[in-house]
Amino acid sequence: MRFTTEVAGTPELGLVSRGENAEITTYVEKALTSELSGNLIDICPVGALTAKPSAFHARAWEYKKTDAIDVMDALGTNIQIQARGGEVMRIVPRVNDEVNEEWLSDKGRFSVDGLKRRRLDRPWVRVHGKLHKASWQEAFVSLARRLEGVSGERIGAIAGDLCDAESLCALKDLMAELGSSNIDCRQDGAWYDTTNRAGYLFNSDIAGLDDADALLLIGTNPRHEAPVLNARIRKQYLHNGRGAFPVASIGNIPVDLTYPVEVLGDGPTALADLLAGKHAFAEVLKNAKRPMIILGHGALTRPDAQAIYEAAKALALQVGAITQGWNGLNVLHTAASRVAGLDLGFVPGPRGLASTNMLRGGVEVLWLLGADDFALDKIGPDTFVVYQGHHGDAAAKRADIILPGAAYTEKAGTYVNTAGRVQRAFRAVFPPGEAREDWRIIRAFSDVVGHALPYNSQEGVWARMASINPVFGAGYEGENTSPQLAAPETAQGEWGNKLGSTPLKPVIADYYQTNPISRASPTMAECSRVYSPVRAAVAAE
Repeated sequence: MRFTTEVAGTPELGLVSRGENAEITTYVEKALTSELSGNLIDICPVGALTAKPSAFHARAWEYKKTDAIDVMDALGTNIQIQARGGEVMRIVPRVNDEVNEEWLSDKGRFSVDGLKRRRLDRPWVRVHGKLHKASWQEAFVSLARRLEGVSGERIGAIAGDLCDAESLCALKDLMAELGSSNIDCRQDGAWYDTTNRAGYLFNSDIAGLDDADALLLIGTNPRHEAPVLNARIRKQYLHNGRGAFPVASIGNIPVDLTYPVEVLGDGPTALADLLAGKHAFAEVLKNAKRPMIILGHGALTRPDAQAIYEAAKALALQVGAITQGWNGLNVLHTAASRVAGLDLGFVPGPRGLASTNMLRGGVEVLWLLGADDFALDKIGPDTFVVYQGHHGDAAAKRADIILPGAAYTEKAGTYVNTAGRVQRAFRAVFPPGEAREDWRIIRAFSDVVGHALPYNSQEGVWARMASINPVFGAGYEGENTSPQLAAPETAQGEWGNKLGSTPLKPVIADYYQTNPISRASPTMAECSRVYSPVRAAVAAE
């Protein structure tokens, strides 16, 4: 009960009866609506609360336990994968006070049943409008023939949200060998200041929230975009006492964040008002010793994203959120692969096309590396699509060639969290059927097209990654590499007349259905069915 009330901020458990008949249960006609409810299983002192999806399947000592990183959001939560007989049975958190403390989101914990459904376990090739099973050699030869005579300018690649850094590096190198600079890790079309690593990181680090004494949210709903981070914000609110940790937001947040939030406005003009000193919260930020600003993708996926960022940067400089030893201007990502992609330069080259232009028919051959979260009708009708991924999700249906890859539990990989912390995960089980690790698929295909990539081992890929960006080198693993003092000294550009007037909206419409794994999970589907009406009612209040 203390966890739901104090940590999760959703007081939905109570005690009925007395003495030996006492029972802990939810309130009448209520359900646990917290995105952190699964942590009750870990902290229950007597084992009375258990994980229903994995209950009675195995004993604890029968599990093979492997350290890994959660990919359901960009926080980089440290997890332990517990498998038996080649099947992932459950996922639990590992303690890391710098990232997730001891908590794990429900999506990271309970979407595990999606790992064995809708899986791609062999290559497929479309012939006369229908997909047919194929061998790896047949798929590679078919793709190589399709690429014959196609110039690099007409080839493109888009990476999805669950990719590991190794596969991003390999695909970037393959595109370069084919003469293409049309690569993008931003399938949502987000804008970032990539001239400086501080322009796209959570610069204060996750643990920096423990030092902040005022917070401004811009275009973000942290409860859905990073539930564990949201719990940390709540902890800081409780630790400082009511009123001592003021939180304000710009944008529409359709849920209760579990702590008081002052809504300054729903559009970017509220940001301009803060800069002009027209709102009292501007003084709150100025008087704070360590103010913090969190920019979400509700702000960065808009046409005026650059203007919003520049305005937020100007505000951060004005109120002292960027000083010697403190950079409180933070970007909260939602995709586990996004920072690694930006660090590796998986973005369009000088003449390259962004994802939005590639999807509009700007390329003749489009390679989708686990990219599913966009409207399929955006892909040009004449575009030849290669889909490399682990689930038969939306984009696989549009593909002309399917290359089955490995899910995050089935490969060793490197991930960089929203704060720039490089972390490595290890393989818990093998991928199904003929599916293979993604970077190995790309490396094997490079031989077929006569552009062999210069590495054959994971260590070789790591060396290549380090040559692109030293943050992937030895000594950086597990460390926050955010350049806290590297933010620009002055705001660039005339952003004032470029701010839009439309409301900032959250990018996540359904917390439980955000990627191919969660969409394949029966547990997540049931959660979506049960909780979507509840949250819609809350939003309407």
